Amino acid sequence: MNKGSCLCGDIQWQVEGPPNMMMNCYCSVCRKLHGTDFVTFIGYGADGFKWLAGEDKVRLYASTPGGPAMRASCPKCGSKVAVEMPDGSSVFMPAGNLEGDIDRLPDFNCFVGSMAPWTEIPPGSTSFEGFPDGYDGPTLEDLVRPPATAAATGGSCHCGKVSFEFDMPFERMGYCHCSLCRKSVSGAMSSEVFVESEDFRWLAGEDNLERYDHPDSHFSLHFCRDCGSLMPIHLGDEEDLYLVPAGSLDQDPGIRPMGHIFVGSKANWDEIADDLPRFEEWPAEAG
Repeated sequence: MNKGSCLCGDIQWQVEGPPNMMMNCYCSVCRKLHGTDFVTFIGYGADGFKWLAGEDKVRLYASTPGGPAMRASCPKCGSKVAVEMPDGSSVFMPAGNLEGDIDRLPDFNCFVGSMAPWTEIPPGSTSFEGFPDGYDGPTLEDLVRPPATAAATGGSCHCGKVSFEFDMPFERMGYCHCSLCRKSVSGAMSSEVFVESEDFRWLAGEDNLERYDHPDSHFSLHFCRDCGSLMPIHLGDEEDLYLVPAGSLDQDPGIRPMGHIFVGSKANWDEIADDLPRFEEWPAEAG
């Protein structure tokens, strides 16, 4: 048995039995909604699934125009949660929200043809440019949107109601594998760009942001009220920076990740594909 929940814990569920599939998706829709490089989805038979709390709080969003509302999230913290298939046969969920180990690795990678330019794929894994062979899915919209200002790097939520941009130089970019980040992005790790506040500006939709502050830590986040996409957040006066979820970007920022932190608490199914520096917790210079 394994249990899952959103970051705030309002929505909880459990699954029993072995998963029937597990895959990484690198499409622009998943990057936008989760704010990170890719999302690992895992599927279970419906007979092994049970809501424990908050089923009535689940918010559904239709990420494909004309399609059913199949993206599920928590309206309080923005975490993506489990969603039941319309035919009632199975349930899919982001693996990043499961709390226990998973005795399986992703079966394949899909939509690697549209993955972020800074992302690497686990060596030796099976990959598809779009949908996996034999699956006839809907055509996905290209969500790359031009920046409002020439030479700036722009970003936006999936539904387009919130947008922003920033100028160079960038402070840093990296990955975090801690449990809070996994729950917040509902993925293997967060992928973040740090930008000086003076170089960052909102273009639209700042009033459409929801904020969640974790009660037991200094962890806070922003997400779009309508589509649930993770959005930038100001880190405070001590660090006058904006943390920008890399999956929300509409252009290549020109910077590349510098390393991985908190790999000592990463998920057992999380395969780090690159050879960047790795730190069990914080880098030594960060204390």
